[in-house]
Amino acid sequence: MSFDLPRNVILPVDAIDVRLDPGPHPFALSNAAAIAENWRQEMAANPALFDGTVVLLSELAYRDSRLVGRCHAVRFSTFMLWRKRRENSGAEHAYAHAVLVAGDNALVAIRMGRHTVNAGRVYFAAGSFEPVDFRDGLVDIDFNMIREVGEETGLDLSAAERGQRYHALSTASGTVIFRRYRVAETADELARRISAFVASEDEPEIEGPVIIRNATDLPDGLMGHMKPLIEWHFADSGEVR
Repeated sequence: MSFDLPRNVILPVDAIDVRLDPGPHPFALSNAAAIAENWRQEMAANPALFDGTVVLLSELAYRDSRLVGRCHAVRFSTFMLWRKRRENSGAEHAYAHAVLVAGDNALVAIRMGRHTVNAGRVYFAAGSFEPVDFRDGLVDIDFNMIREVGEETGLDLSAAERGQRYHALSTASGTVIFRRYRVAETADELARRISAFVASEDEPEIEGPVIIRNATDLPDGLMGHMKPLIEWHFADSGEVR
């Protein structure tokens, strides 16, 4: 199957069947020495990095509004080398975004903290899939979304109104699976809550909230995949989809 899905277009997704293979990723096996050396350099540049566990895909396909794939647990150090050697690596990255929609229809994103890999970049609160996000080997997308938003912003989205379906956008840098999460509070109210949470943390993951009120006035540091998602939302934001 390898990687077989349309690129650079937003796809409707009704079902997600991405499974965790217990075996090692071939990229990790064939690049062990390079991974160790690159990690030494990364740690020298940013000692705050942590070599935790994330997942990388070895297969992903889109068929009949379904995403089907296989992934493997890898060390974060493996992921860091892959970011530099992703072309023809036999590996790709997928992650999820809870598109946080405030009661006034504005979007609430975050700016990442200075000590993180994506320092200063703006996107919806999110993180890579981890083994904890899988149930009986199958990824639980909404669990990942809610967990990551809670860890980074302090917000609990478990009772938020969810879009009726997922969507996905696959680019050369990875595949983002996203879904609207609507809450009653205004964007300013959400921003105040997030800022208070960040101020209470000893080592917050984010600098703070970023409010996006339309598709034309966009913040500095916006990640490349975000602009299509923002345009998608404001083009037809009246429908809970």
